[in-house]
Amino acid sequence: MDSIWVWWPILVLVVDIIVRVVAVIVVPRNRRPTAAMAWLLAIYFIPFVGIFLFLLIGNPRLPRKRRKQQEAINNALREATDSITFGTLRPGAPTWFTQLVQLNRTLGAMPIAGDNGAHLISDYQASLDAMAAAIDDAKRYVHVEFYILQSDASTDGFFAALERAAERGVTVRVLLDHWANRWKPRYKQTLKRLDRMGAQWHLMLPVQPLRGKYQRPDLRNHRKLLVIDGDLAFLGSQNVTDSSYNLKKNIKRGLHWVDLMSRVDGPIVASINAVFLSDWFGETGEILDADNEFVSAPGSGDLDCQIVPSGPGFEYENNLKLFTSLIFAAEHKIVMVSPYFVPEEALLLAIQTACHRGVEVELFVSEVGDQAMVYHAQRSYYEQLLNTGVKIWMYKRPFILHSKSMSIDDGVAVVGSSNMDMRSFGLNLEVTMLVRGEEFVEQLRDVEDQYRRMSRELTIEEWEKRPLRSIVLDNLARLTSALQ
Repeated sequence: MDSIWVWWPILVLVVDIIVRVVAVIVVPRNRRPTAAMAWLLAIYFIPFVGIFLFLLIGNPRLPRKRRKQQEAINNALREATDSITFGTLRPGAPTWFTQLVQLNRTLGAMPIAGDNGAHLISDYQASLDAMAAAIDDAKRYVHVEFYILQSDASTDGFFAALERAAERGVTVRVLLDHWANRWKPRYKQTLKRLDRMGAQWHLMLPVQPLRGKYQRPDLRNHRKLLVIDGDLAFLGSQNVTDSSYNLKKNIKRGLHWVDLMSRVDGPIVASINAVFLSDWFGETGEILDADNEFVSAPGSGDLDCQIVPSGPGFEYENNLKLFTSLIFAAEHKIVMVSPYFVPEEALLLAIQTACHRGVEVELFVSEVGDQAMVYHAQRSYYEQLLNTGVKIWMYKRPFILHSKSMSIDDGVAVVGSSNMDMRSFGLNLEVTMLVRGEEFVEQLRDVEDQYRRMSRELTIEEWEKRPLRSIVLDNLARLTSALQ
């Protein structure tokens, strides 16, 4: 009996050493040094919890089968579009823009297209109403893909339009994220309404291990898009739900979300539809070739557009490379709007470099946060940004500025579903639209002006007066943000 107590500490010590050595070999592989160090610290200081979390969420990629599907889709898209010209591109594109288009094409497979129209909608209910009106004109199919999809008083017109479309014989296909909706109000009622109308619907990235459907549980499909007949599409930051998300905590605090959607027509709609079809294939295994036509009529404008899908199904962080390249290309002005701003090191360096080059840089964030960890993590970057010369605008409470956009000088912009944080870069499936055209940037500048009027500027003097408890929380949250 005594010998057991003699050997027990030795056994624990040997296991501890083995775990630490194995962690040093396994954890850093193909991982950023900051993320690797965060995981190693977690495993070393809280070993049982750290190992459990690493086994649960340590793999930032979709299962191999899903990644192979995405690779096959990309190859098929390149082959199908290599010899096709999509509209007439605007003349005089700078070299950096042409190279950026090639980067996006290499990583995300989507071609650039000309002759597109795009109209921004910054009013929350007006966006829902515009999508409902477009669905009422559908003749062949409606493709709906939203991170959060809820049937409630605000979205009743949207769902009623889907019901009328189904009654006309229009095919209605719906994708919604499993985890994001599973714990939200009206989840079961929404699914029942989809069933009653006869929609074909599927959950995206379901966490259902008993049904053989499982991946890292916090990998999410964060895309928001709608396609009607391949002729018209919507994409942006807004979910199909009430602006309070119907959550008691939001209603109690009086919080409402502010979003931005873009109504798009022209050849680029086929690329948006291709994103839906790839996600449909990923969830169902069904190939819907007949519902995507890469040759379409010119739209209502002459904008050059390119769709950039990104996420854990891709080998590289497509959206991070897009944002970083745009910031390095800017000559005069950069305006970034991101509710969750936790920049990767390269992105932070690009922003600081732009300021040092004399570029005017503005960042819009919310004054109040809805997710404590991200809220405090992003605050930890404010001092660096302010000292570098970034002008930070804080959208006043009780609103959450949820729009995601960036404008570069006077001719190029991006809008979409991607935040400028590590989750959107590495863990979420996102979709972003790159646009070249002064008229589109003018629209976005008008929206930015709206946001500026609803915001207050954060100064370095104010920031230096924040209490010690805020500094501690911000710094702790910054450390945990690297656990990917």
